[in-house]
Amino acid sequence: MALTIAAATTQAMGTALATNIGASSVLEIRSGAKPATPETAASGTLLVSITISGSFTSTGGVLTAADPASTAPAASGTAGHFRLKQSGGTAVLDGTVTATGGGGDMQLGSTTITTGTNVDLGVPTITVPVA
Repeated sequence: MALTIAAATTQAMGTALATNIGASSVLEIRSGAKPATPETAASGTLLVSITISGSFTSTGGVLTAADPASTAPAASGTAGHFRLKQSGGTAVLDGTVTATGGGGDMQLGSTTITTGTNVDLGVPTITVPVA
């Protein structure tokens, strides 16, 4: 049976998550499967590290941040997961990466990351799970 969460509660959860992430967070795109939890050591090869300028804001439980600058990859490989970290380096959340339409927590036009070709993330959004 799925939970149903009140809109005000979803917004409060989104606001709390945005506050916890804080300003100048860093999104790491990595190869391989995501770790069991954000408290688990990072896994896979770090392909690209993208700094999110400013902070996330929450509207209706959907967090949005400013479009970060395109970033040069540190290594080539196939994106499998991402890790979002506070500016001080503490991991906040992990998610899967797939190509657009693949159902991943983050969907990219292509999961192939190649050195010499910048990664343009677009406007990052995170949706608070409600069920």
